Amino acid sequence: MSTLPAVVEPVETLLPAQADDDAQMVRLWLARSSSPNTRRNYERAARRFLTHVGKPLGSVRMGELQDYLAGLPGSSATVALAASALKSLFTFAQEVGFLRFNIGAAVKVPPIKNTLAERIMSEADALLMIRQEPVLRNRVLLTVLYGGGLRISEVCGLRWRDLAVRDEAGQATVFGKGGKTRVVLLSAATWKVLAALRVEAPADAPVFLSRKGGALDPSAVHRVVKAAAARAGLGPEVSAHWLRHAHASHSLDRGAPIHLVQATLGHASVATTGRYLHARPSESSARFLGV
Repeated sequence: MSTLPAVVEPVETLLPAQADDDAQMVRLWLARSSSPNTRRNYERAARRFLTHVGKPLGSVRMGELQDYLAGLPGSSATVALAASALKSLFTFAQEVGFLRFNIGAAVKVPPIKNTLAERIMSEADALLMIRQEPVLRNRVLLTVLYGGGLRISEVCGLRWRDLAVRDEAGQATVFGKGGKTRVVLLSAATWKVLAALRVEAPADAPVFLSRKGGALDPSAVHRVVKAAAARAGLGPEVSAHWLRHAHASHSLDRGAPIHLVQATLGHASVATTGRYLHARPSESSARFLGV
């Protein structure tokens, strides 16, 4: 007695594609990220790759992806970002049924040299940037970036309703990276300069106003920081994130527990915060030698 062979449906039938073409696939992939900066970087990486290969995603071979990354100019961080972005794209495209195979699975993200120590300014330089700033709004902005350890996006998103009195100082409710909310206690000195900035402002008004009346955008914050760094005699590489780095490093130097710094900065892992300890060690075996 003969039996009919079982009918095996193709993968395309089992996993219906959620996009009609590469452009739509890329848009769906980018929409997963809540970080504008990540979306911007990933979109740039995908666009450059697709322009380079000149063919649809489904036609790209593993060797072509590997050759592209191997020949990519720039620093190790640039190559690592491109590798991470493309691995993520191919993985997502397979998961939703747009591609049969994930050629990015075999790609390894290259290691990145840790240059954090190069981006940590001294406490004196951070305070000089703040004290030499002549404009009140900008001086308060620099103080909050450093004193609160906030990211640019977090500072731009601050509203007066997010601030509340706490004992002799205050606290800020911050909407941070990955859509996570955290509460940051501010020092009495930082709270004092923040209070000086508010003049009959409604609760929903941005803390840091632009000249047009809306919230400051990241590019404006960058300009303020660059100008303050130049005024203090610091290099053009100084950015707003340097003040966040400085907050972490200086607070650890002054004895703040690492888990407290982690919570204040909103790091997902204490290992991320621990990088600051390695970037500025307090002791070394080299100091025990006679040379």
